[in-house]
Amino acid sequence: MSRIAKYPVTLPNGVEVNLDNDKLTVKGSQGQLETAIHNDVIVAKEDGQLTFKPSPSAKGWAMAGTVRALVNNMVVGVSTGFTKTLEINGVGYRAQVNGGTLNLTLGFSHPVEYQLPEGVTAETPKNTVIVLKSADKQRLGQVAAEIRAFRPPEPYKGKGIRYGDEQVRRKEAKKK
Repeated sequence: MSRIAKYPVTLPNGVEVNLDNDKLTVKGSQGQLETAIHNDVIVAKEDGQLTFKPSPSAKGWAMAGTVRALVNNMVVGVSTGFTKTLEINGVGYRAQVNGGTLNLTLGFSHPVEYQLPEGVTAETPKNTVIVLKSADKQRLGQVAAEIRAFRPPEPYKGKGIRYGDEQVRRKEAKKK
């Protein structure tokens, strides 16, 4: 039984929520997000809070917890937004943002150009740090994973792209 579904989602000031049958729309200062509500979950809006009730089916509580977590991420995203930091390690490795394109020099014979999707912005305070921002937590994580996949950190020298809070386990080199 999901315990997270028992807690309501409190709506901060400036956040609007619209419920239309199986569709939930959240608007805020950072943007607008939509999601479909699962059939086994009943969402109710009362006194500036959203409550989640499961149906009596076997998956009711599990889906209520999942929907509650997704809706909470939407509310946080449209009110404050999410950020993800990527760090680049390696000689000559660097990043630069030109409009909606992220240009990466990662030791390949050619530069890598990554087109940022709608709703995700990037900035490079240093040429070895990429800061991604978005209201959609799921899309932000997917974009960060795609950028990291161009050159994941290798265990011997630690060269590559890593998340800001990631610890890379280093291996010892072969001995004679």
